Amino acid sequence: MNLSKVKQILQTLENVEFQLENESFVPEHFHVTEVGTSTKTFIDCGGVIRTENTVNFQLWSADDFDHRLKPDRLLDIIRLSEEKLGIEDHEIEVEYQTETIGKYDLEFNGKTFVLKNKTAACLAVDACGIPSEKQKKNLADLSVNQNGCKPNSGCC
Repeated sequence: MNLSKVKQILQTLENVEFQLENESFVPEHFHVTEVGTSTKTFIDCGGVIRTENTVNFQLWSADDFDHRLKPDRLLDIIRLSEEKLGIEDHEIEVEYQTETIGKYDLEFNGKTFVLKNKTAACLAVDACGIPSEKQKKNLADLSVNQNGCKPNSGCC
């Protein structure tokens, strides 16, 4: 989800809620401690140089249980970040600490923002030699002597 979509959704909400994919909620008294941008420049396994730009939100829960971030306050923080940092309309990446600091993609389920688990993938599938899908073979087509091993020969 990109920043403009988050801003659009915030204008319709009474409360800001974040939920993990396992359906547990970020405590209601969370803070958005950072709004910023990250640029990642890297080379993939196929030798292609790539650049990714994301907008980062960092969520943090403190011991001030009476704190509740309202949508208009989060919009103010986002607008200030856009003005002072020149943040553009990129995809959102959320940092939130459970056992360790995790990075999550962001979706909205109609009521709450959902922190979606990120996954890794090969970006140069055509260059790295990994088949796109496991090749299936019929066992009946395999040669008995493929590895030089015969039934009851003791090699297997």
